[in-house]
Amino acid sequence: MRLPETFYLRSNVVKIATELIGKLLVTEFDGIRTSGIIVETEAYAGTTDKASHAYGGRRTSRTEVMYMPGGTAYVYLCYGIHHLFNVVTNVQGIPHAILVRGIEPLDGIDTMLARRGKEKLLPALTAGPGALSEALGIKTTHTGINLLDNKIYIEDTGIKITRSSIIASTRVGVAYAGADALLPYRFHLKDNKFVSKGKGL
Repeated sequence: MRLPETFYLRSNVVKIATELIGKLLVTEFDGIRTSGIIVETEAYAGTTDKASHAYGGRRTSRTEVMYMPGGTAYVYLCYGIHHLFNVVTNVQGIPHAILVRGIEPLDGIDTMLARRGKEKLLPALTAGPGALSEALGIKTTHTGINLLDNKIYIEDTGIKITRSSIIASTRVGVAYAGADALLPYRFHLKDNKFVSKGKGL
């Protein structure tokens, strides 16, 4: 079952980031379904979070999507190469977002391998935000789409993840954010091999 709008509209971005662990990120393009269980996320708390693209109320043509209602996809290009998939949360006007950093492949693995130019199912297929977007066929052209009734969506699999199975740590690549770089806003599933190799602080 697709996650309802109420899941995304809540105010606690950190809580939502933990609850996305174990959910299923799905794409359906040209009749082909690919999916993976979310095993790693990072929370970004909007205008007060120095690591957020929306810190200080910043609004650009790229980040305007972050101010849309929860349940919107925010996809941006990193280093001119990697398409990074984020889930916008909270109500319209509050730019909270969660970066999906790792998934464990489930459906359409052959398609994911082809998209990534890989021959074998190894963690590198979808461990890391750029890798998982490429495997799922997600691009910046998908930014702004509604996750409730579109070709990209998140399902509740019914998998029960205990809080003790989720590890909290600092986010990756945000040293510029000063004290906010030390916030424990990165979450991953303990001992899962599809968690990215990125190091926090």
